[in-house]
Amino acid sequence: METIQSDNYPIFFENSIQELLKFVKDGNYSRIFILTDENTAEHCLHLVKPHFEGMDNFDLLEIPAGEENKNIDFCIGVWKLLIDFEADRKSLLINLGGGVITDMGGFAASTYKRGIDFVHVPTTLLSQVDASVGGKTGIDLDSVKNIVGTFTQPKAVFIAVDFLKTLSKREILSGTAEMLKHGLIIDAAYWNALKNSDLSIPDAQLIYRSVEIKNEVVIEDPTEKGVRKSLNFGHTIGHAVETNSLMKDKKPLTHGEAIAIGMICESYLSNKSAGLSNNELDEIVKVFGNLYPKYTLKKEDYPELLAIMLKDKKNINGKINCTLLTSIGQYKLDNFFTNNELCESLDYYASL
Repeated sequence: METIQSDNYPIFFENSIQELLKFVKDGNYSRIFILTDENTAEHCLHLVKPHFEGMDNFDLLEIPAGEENKNIDFCIGVWKLLIDFEADRKSLLINLGGGVITDMGGFAASTYKRGIDFVHVPTTLLSQVDASVGGKTGIDLDSVKNIVGTFTQPKAVFIAVDFLKTLSKREILSGTAEMLKHGLIIDAAYWNALKNSDLSIPDAQLIYRSVEIKNEVVIEDPTEKGVRKSLNFGHTIGHAVETNSLMKDKKPLTHGEAIAIGMICESYLSNKSAGLSNNELDEIVKVFGNLYPKYTLKKEDYPELLAIMLKDKKNINGKINCTLLTSIGQYKLDNFFTNNELCESLDYYASL
């Protein structure tokens, strides 16, 4: 697979760790840091760390795992560690991990001393096909996902499918939801290829196509003024469901499980107001229903879900904004809904 060239940085697929080492050597950085979390440190770090241990300008930064730690307090902790280790503007931060690490590490690097270089080495399927590509950095605040952040591109992304061998089936399917989304909004043939594949086993070519789609959208619209909004399909409702689950469930939904719920609900709204056919709605529901366990949406949680949606950064003039489908492979931007309409979509999911 060829290296994908983004707007101003490469996305490596072949010999990724060797390419990372070459990038570090060629960059002549004063200090090199690997940011990771406890899960990645246990399962993935051994594939990377030995190559850096002989360097006298290398340090490891480790934070607790979990979306609940993607907040300003832990970001301050990263900044303090960079200060303690005397990181200057010629330093490099290597974000080794899933979406929490790439989101927060990118934000920490993009703001430390007004910006130091960073690269992503995504270790989950979700981070490989979504969080690591596109230059969005961010942290959560007051249970609102990614509400504080920047648009700052990494200097490179290094994708190694070998990391995915460490993941559970549930984590694989979390990333698969974003791949399915790429097919639904942009490429019907890709959607068909995915739905006819064994999605419990990561396929390098399918991952590559997903990254291609994400990259093409980002190049056209890096700061989300137009076409990049298409990537928000399923996320207005899905992020609310994810946040509510994180606050209330003993075993919270994964990002992909929540976004799958969001995509079903927003497909229902697409059927009602954007022209998505009944047959295509049924097809979408069947594909997601076969992959993800049914989640119990409680009516008593609807007010909280709506309150979270109202804080969504995609809204305009206080109106809750969704990206919809006109058909599989075609999207429609900036669709605004009332609380009653959004609750109707939640009822639809609950009725399945």
